[in-house]
Amino acid sequence: MWNQILAKDIPHSVRDEETLVMLEEIGIKLIIKGVNEVKLISLIGARPQIIKEAILNQELEKEGIEEILVHSGQHYDFNMSDVFFKVLNIKKVSYNLGIGSGTHAEMTGKTMIEFEKVVLKERPDIILVYGDTNTTLAGALVGSKLKIPVAHVEAGIRQEPKDMPEEINRVLTDHVSKYLFCPSKLAMDNLKKENIKEGVYFTGDIMYDLFLKMKPYFDETIINKFSLEENKYVVTTIHRDFNTDNKSNLKAILKELDEISKEIKVVFPIHPRTKKRIEEFDLKQYTKNILMIEPLDYLSMMGLVQKSLFVITDSGGLQKEAYFARKRAIVVMPDTGWRELTDAGWNILSKADEIKDKMNYIINNEIDSKTENIYGDGNAGEKIAGLIKG
Repeated sequence: MWNQILAKDIPHSVRDEETLVMLEEIGIKLIIKGVNEVKLISLIGARPQIIKEAILNQELEKEGIEEILVHSGQHYDFNMSDVFFKVLNIKKVSYNLGIGSGTHAEMTGKTMIEFEKVVLKERPDIILVYGDTNTTLAGALVGSKLKIPVAHVEAGIRQEPKDMPEEINRVLTDHVSKYLFCPSKLAMDNLKKENIKEGVYFTGDIMYDLFLKMKPYFDETIINKFSLEENKYVVTTIHRDFNTDNKSNLKAILKELDEISKEIKVVFPIHPRTKKRIEEFDLKQYTKNILMIEPLDYLSMMGLVQKSLFVITDSGGLQKEAYFARKRAIVVMPDTGWRELTDAGWNILSKADEIKDKMNYIINNEIDSKTENIYGDGNAGEKIAGLIKG
């Protein structure tokens, strides 16, 4: 039986033919693997993670890092514009675990079982996970149990309430990860409060990399279609269950938007859940003055946002993307994972019946849009790949 060692464990100065023969004579087989070669598995499970991986994949290739892409199948949706595939060169999935939907326990458990098989077969040096989904937690647990270093992209995000599934996933993932790539300095501070101090890096936000890369392709078709004028409309999205499934909350939000629409046009790409609840709760009378349109893809939404006056949303992604476009946001949530934006006064939290008041506050309290970007310089992918390479 051969004992195996890596080339990196033997100094270059003694890697000659005589040494190799000697090693073989004493039963040691040298595995020829470059000193700095890294084999990495990226585990994804939702569309935002596909996009983040695509940005990072380009930088991993530049560093010569071998990446194997695994999709849990939690949300297997490649319904993206051809532009994404062309510009981002989205990588083909090597393994699809086919998990599908189910309870949190079912999805997490099934992903762990199937992902472990892939990990044992591929033997990676690092497992890379993204964000805060059940797939994220499953990958982190598999890695930690097998004593394979876990790297977490978007580490350190914290949000109330603490019992929400995403918060549980992100906290547990952070506590078993060796590499914690933080999108902001506040995220680093959050980890420090939990006594996580080693392996923590401020890389910036990989979604800002995406914003800059895709900006030349932002689609303004909707603006032209409805003859919208720059800075003379607001964009709103409402889809969270605590806003849509509660009739009094949804009614209050729609009444606020109706009042706002008397002063400035409100453009509302409406989520299917929200549309359904408006009909169920008989609230259509509050939408007559609102321009309600079908949901938009990323490129169309960003084209719409960048020419708007400000944004009203309960979307975690959009409140940050609005900031990338230097547009302020009223966040209709009790708390946000992007507290750095509310701490800076850029975004503002709002209850369902306070949106109009918050609009007046934003309009009457301008903020310097040229301040340093909280989420880095748009090179998060490059930094992460460099840190992984070592």
